[in-house]
Amino acid sequence: MNADLSRSAQRVQDALLGQGVDCVVVELPQMTRTANEAARAIGCTVGQIVKSLLFEGRASGEPLLALVSGVNRVDEKQLGTLIGESIRRPNAAFVRQKTGFAIGGVPPLGHPAPLRTFIDRSLLQYDVIWAAAGTPFAVFQLTPKILLAITDGTLVDFG
Repeated sequence: MNADLSRSAQRVQDALLGQGVDCVVVELPQMTRTANEAARAIGCTVGQIVKSLLFEGRASGEPLLALVSGVNRVDEKQLGTLIGESIRRPNAAFVRQKTGFAIGGVPPLGHPAPLRTFIDRSLLQYDVIWAAAGTPFAVFQLTPKILLAITDGTLVDFG
């Protein structure tokens, strides 16, 4: 355990290690809640930031995790068509219940139960990407290949 990490960031670090992934969670002095804030704090392009957006199936209540390049937006109608039902953005309590983390720090892994995950295909163009790690100040660096492996996500064209 890293005494320098907050409890939420340590949970993400533990989840990475549990999957045999050698990525290191870091907590920055600057907030990384938005893609623009994260890119500035890290010193990378906005496109290299992985936004973690949770949606909810309107009929099923199923949580759906979209991992999207910081420069793209999720077409909710497209995602709904893909899963066979309309979707909505859930409230903060739903996000915390289903992911175990607060909005602004939701990582791509380490959730209480596996989430059906969709990954923005445009992230594949980067050698290195950055994802949230449990708090609005915590991030970790990875490759698109690792992101696919740790999430078992489905590639989607969001951009």
